[in-house]
Amino acid sequence: QVQLVESGGGLAQPGGSLRLSCAASGRIFSAYGMGWYRQPPGKQRELVAIITSGGYTSYADSVKGRFTISRDNAKNTVYLQMNSLKAEDTAVYFCNGDGRWWGQGTQVTVSS
Repeated sequence: QVQLVESGGGLAQPGGSLRLSCAASGRIFSAYGMGWYRQPPGKQRELVAIITSGGYTSYADSVKGRFTISRDNAKNTVYLQMNSLKAEDTAVYFCNGDGRWWGQGTQVTVSS
């Protein structure tokens, strides 16, 4: 079992930045692919970005060039750097481990 705890959400202005963190515990973090998902109000959960155990990354078209996923295996943490935020980025952001484990989510609100 892996426990995931997200942090770093909050309120940002359009064009601003936030960095989300997801701390993992319970197993060998470096062996697993990790991902960030989000669920906008009234909509289904959607994939934002993934990073494999080898460091390969992939992004949803809507965030390419603005968001960056990274991982620090020494700290058992995965990050999501979000720049040039838009109102449509408003959502609850969830960390996912190996397609199986989920964090509790952190709210990101982009508004002026």
